[in-house]
Amino acid sequence: MSSFQQGVGAVGVLGGSFNPPHLGHIALAEAARDQLGLDRVLLVTTGRAAHKEINPEPGPEVRLDLTRRAVEGVPGLEASALEVEREGPSYMYETLEAIASDGAHERIWLICGSDIASTLPEWERPERVVELAGIAVAARPGTDTEDVSRAVESLGADATESLAVLDFSPRDISSTEVRRRCAAGESIDDLVPPGVSAEIAARGLYL
Repeated sequence: MSSFQQGVGAVGVLGGSFNPPHLGHIALAEAARDQLGLDRVLLVTTGRAAHKEINPEPGPEVRLDLTRRAVEGVPGLEASALEVEREGPSYMYETLEAIASDGAHERIWLICGSDIASTLPEWERPERVVELAGIAVAARPGTDTEDVSRAVESLGADATESLAVLDFSPRDISSTEVRRRCAAGESIDDLVPPGVSAEIAARGLYL
């Protein structure tokens, strides 16, 4: 596994539908920021999902706005509109290419759970993903870092240099549970940042 490469220009990318974003997303982004020495972490809201239906779908712009509310006041965390503004389905390799194209970052880390990272070979142009970014993983039940190492190596990348394992204990929070509580009229204040809770209430989302 990689020793964490810290330095000026390091950026993290945490993608997701963020439907809605919750405290677990923020905790993961903060862990990556601190442990990898990142200048910033971009929470990239999926525009049009390539391989699954986002349901319920309040709209990509709404999910992006919720993500902006989620990162308000959190140092180093930013909401990115890259995929929402790009036409067509959202592919991570294209997002990483866009981030890399300005040449401002010495190192890009793609942040994800081990369950997602272990499926890398199934992504669109996965070899391009590992060419552009290191993979920073948080362990998830059912997969381990060896699964991710094998996935990275199957794409021709050196796991020793391309993979970093975050010291992170996942919170028992999901967007599905947030939506369930909203539909049931229950409080979500312990699951999402205050700005997200307020915006969901103001828009009457997930009822």
